[in-house]
Amino acid sequence: MKLYRFITGVDDSEFCHRVTQALNKGWELHGSPSLTFDAERGRTMCGQAVVKDAPGDYSPDMKLGDY
Repeated sequence: MKLYRFITGVDDSEFCHRVTQALNKGWELHGSPSLTFDAERGRTMCGQAVVKDAPGDYSPDMKLGDY
């Protein structure tokens, strides 16, 4: 099965570590990162799609972060 996640967060080192952790678990980047500015909170938000091939059958009950 092919898995998809969209990792989001504030543009900081924690976000980069979350993406790095996913890459080290076998996830691959899918497309370019997204950035938007949250004017209400005065911070930049990031998003990065990642995909991974995994054995088994898909179920909506799966916790994708466990892969």
